[in-house]
Amino acid sequence: MIIWINGPFGGGKTTTASMLHQRLPGSIITDPEEVGFLLRRSLGDHPSRQRDFQDYPMWRTLVAAVCAELDRHTDSGPVIAPMTLLRREYADEIFDALGKAGIEVHHLLVHAEAETLRARIESSMEFPCDEERSEKVRAFRRRKLTDYEDAHATWLSERAEVIDTTSLTPEQVADRALFLLHRP
Repeated sequence: MIIWINGPFGGGKTTTASMLHQRLPGSIITDPEEVGFLLRRSLGDHPSRQRDFQDYPMWRTLVAAVCAELDRHTDSGPVIAPMTLLRREYADEIFDALGKAGIEVHHLLVHAEAETLRARIESSMEFPCDEERSEKVRAFRRRKLTDYEDAHATWLSERAEVIDTTSLTPEQVADRALFLLHRP
C-alpha cells in the first residue's frame, strides 16, 4: 500500500509522514523529491532541463516505479510518500501506474485555510542558523500558494481524502489519517 500525502508546500506533509511512520509498524517513508534531485543532477545544464522536475515524464514514471518496488520489497507495512502534486494529470499518471501494478494507493490531502497556511509559512524556519536560506524557502512556498489554492478548488479536494489541519495538532492530524486509512 502507498500512502501519498499531498498538500501545500509547508503544509505539514513531512510531519504527518513522520508521525504515521512511527505509528505504522513496518512502514517506510520515501521522498519522491529525491528522484527529482537525481534527475536535476544527472541532466546538469542540458538544454532539455526543466525548471520543475515534475514536468519530466520520466520523473513521474520513476516515482511510480520506485514506490511500486518499495511496496514489493517491504510487504510488512505501507510506503509513505509525502509530496505535493498540484497537476491532476501528473497525479493521475503516477496513481494509475501504481494501480496497474496492483498497488493500493491512499491519497491524503493535508489542507489548511489560506490564512492559517500563510501564518505557518511566515513563522517557519527551515534553517534555524540561516535566515537567508529560510527566507528563500518561505518565498518559494508563498509563490506556490495560488497554484495550491487553484488545485484544491478544481480537483484536489475531490480526488483525495481531505484532512483539514487548520485547528489540529500534528498528533490529531495523524489520528485523522489513521482513521481514514481504517487503522487503529
